[in-house]
This record gives sequence, C-alpha cells and structure tokens, in this order.
Amino acid sequence: MDQKGQAFWLTGLSGSGKSTIALAVERRLIDRQKMVVLLDGDNVRNGLCKDLTFSEVDRRENIRRISELVKILVENGLVVLCTFISPQEEMREEAKRIIGEDDFHLIFVDAPIDLCIERDPKGLYAKAIRGEIDEFTGISAPFDPPSRPDLVIDTAQHTMEESSQILFDYILKNIPVK
Repeated sequence: MDQKGQAFWLTGLSGSGKSTIALAVERRLIDRQKMVVLLDGDNVRNGLCKDLTFSEVDRRENIRRISELVKILVENGLVVLCTFISPQEEMREEAKRIIGEDDFHLIFVDAPIDLCIERDPKGLYAKAIRGEIDEFTGISAPFDPPSRPDLVIDTAQHTMEESSQILFDYILKNIPVK
C-alpha cells in the first residue's frame, strides 16, 4: 500500500450533511483504490460506545475511544472518515492530540440550525424541541463551531454533490504517498 494514513474529522450539527458527504466520498475513494474506512456516530454508538450516554462526561469518553481507534487505523495506513458532532472545541483538540497533529484534518460541515431542523433525517430535532431528548446538541446542549478548521463545507450554499466533491478534492490533495 502506498498511501499514508490520515484522519478526516467531519464535525457539525446533526443534519448538517456529515454522513451523507462522507458516504459519497468513501465510495469515490474506494473506486480510486484507496484504503478507507468510515466511522459514523451511529455505528460507533451501537457498538464500541454503546455503554455511554449523552452526558458531557460520556461524550468526552466517546470521542476519546473513537480517537484511539482512529489512531490505530491511521497508523495502519488507512484513510479514516470520521463523522461525529463532537460539539466542543476541547473534544476536537483531544482527538487531534491522540491521533496526531500531522495526520488529523478538521472539516467543519456548516449548516444553520434552521436548515438542520428542516432536514431532521432521524426526527431527533422534533423530539428535542418537544423535550423528549435531553442534552441534544443545537437545542438543549451547545455546539462550538471550530475556531480553526482545515476546511469548511457550507451545505446551505452547496448541494450534497458539490459538498462531497469539495471534500474529495481536499482529501486527494492531503493523502501523502509513502
């Protein structure tokens, strides 16, 4: 394998488009013979982190566990697409520290809360607004936009196709060859 592992950490509100963009990019990278894995908040929460709640302490532990896994995958030469809300700057900085600054790319998938509520692919915002979900990011828990992302993809201004192209191009420019 001639690629060096890298982590592309997509952060943003639920419904911003992180997973949709990452899925499209994953397929395109595989078509280019790249070794890639996609880690999504849902699949990690159903396995590796199923014992955790959405409290601030457990969210931090969730990101720590994920980061340790991503570090191993990156060390083994994989391109890792990570789609996690990771709502606080400190969480994202911890992920970067664990994975390694040279191998970590922070991608902010930006969308206004109104658009995310409109999209609401899982019906979670509706439940949070009704008070059925506690500590829901963007409604009853804060989201700190990244102060220094490596790339911003504004999904209110770009279609999902355009957004995935932006990320795909960025990744191809940033996958070092061994």
